[in-house]
Amino acid sequence: MDEIKDPITLDFTATQAPAEDAPVGQKALDSERPPVRVVLLALDQGKFDAQRSLDELAALAEANGMQAVATVCQKRSTPEAATLLGEGKVEEARLVCLNTDAEAAIFDGELTGSQIRNLSAALQVEVLDRTMLILEIFRARATTNEGKLQTELATLKYRMPRLQGLGEALSRQGGGGGGGGGARRGAGETKLELDRRYLRSRIEKLESRLKELEKRRGETRRARQKNGVPVISLVGYTNVGKSSLTNALCGAEIFEADMLFATLDPTARKCTLPSGLQVILVDTVGFVSRLPHDLVDAFKSTLEEAACSDIILKIADASDSEAAEQLSVTDEVLNDLGCGDIPQVTVYNKCDRTGVAPYDPDVLLVSAKTGYGLDSLLAKIDEILAHRVRTIEVLLPYDKLALADVFRTRGSVLAEEYRENGVYYKATVKVDDLHRFEAYLL
Repeated sequence: MDEIKDPITLDFTATQAPAEDAPVGQKALDSERPPVRVVLLALDQGKFDAQRSLDELAALAEANGMQAVATVCQKRSTPEAATLLGEGKVEEARLVCLNTDAEAAIFDGELTGSQIRNLSAALQVEVLDRTMLILEIFRARATTNEGKLQTELATLKYRMPRLQGLGEALSRQGGGGGGGGGARRGAGETKLELDRRYLRSRIEKLESRLKELEKRRGETRRARQKNGVPVISLVGYTNVGKSSLTNALCGAEIFEADMLFATLDPTARKCTLPSGLQVILVDTVGFVSRLPHDLVDAFKSTLEEAACSDIILKIADASDSEAAEQLSVTDEVLNDLGCGDIPQVTVYNKCDRTGVAPYDPDVLLVSAKTGYGLDSLLAKIDEILAHRVRTIEVLLPYDKLALADVFRTRGSVLAEEYRENGVYYKATVKVDDLHRFEAYLL
């Protein structure tokens, strides 16, 4: 199979350093520039909480190095076909962009290629939609090869149906000098078809490569299961502190930030429970409301760890008034992945930010920042996995000390004492390994 190299660069997905005329999504990530000023646009049809969604969009913009300086929202049951917003509201948005020195406008939803073109012409600034913004964040933050390929695949699937609307200049590019309008139009259509053919070919290569990586990931999971190492997955809405919690529990260095989509690739870290049992904690990509289907499909593979976990920790932000709604989104995704039979623990993180949290015996309150509740969380994990380990006392003859490696690699040593006829150990051991020590039990 052809090696996947040189990811395609289409406007906001370009990988080169942001030039002055680069798309605003790239320029926003240039640390040498001040935040890109953007105006948020929304059409409120009463289908969801528009203000909540706009707040999330502002956080997404901030995560991409942008600053939301104003919001223009229209309540309207029937969208305008060309621009979604009505003519008067579009003019209002143009004046807002002008008066706030905005470089771009971001629409809270998906736009067609022609709608992006029409709004950009009317507002006289670059226009992005919610999906374009999320894709740009994914492109900038993905660190593994698989994450980058998944991002590119989602981008190409998003761009494919929008090529014609966004590519008005194609007819001019292909026309050359001389000839009538019909000749130029035909050349442009040929250029458009060439672009489509290239994208289809690229998508096929990416999908094939990702299937290979999926197979390899499955082999890694099977190896973990063979070694008997329990896997604990942390799942939840983006920016609830999953990475902070993983770092607090494991002492691992995972990038963490108070922004949406700080983690885009699943990361696994080893953690030792109070019983001495060693487990693997997996920090997964966060969920976000109204995530486009192509993105859900492309990144669902990063959540497959959850479907193969021994325990799922559902993390929510205790300081967020919408925590229950966030957990609902989490439950929906987990159900789609077929995780209903896996033990699940609901954990409210960031409880140091809130006053009095409602009491719920089925919810654990923790703070990755202060350490509050972490012991209780580890004890809860131990309780669920109690059937997996036993604490034993053995006296190993000196010619059998190689067995002690089982304690150190698959359990833990609680006490060790050299005696005349061997070495005494008090240790935790997996139930599957008990038979190795039956002859030496005290």
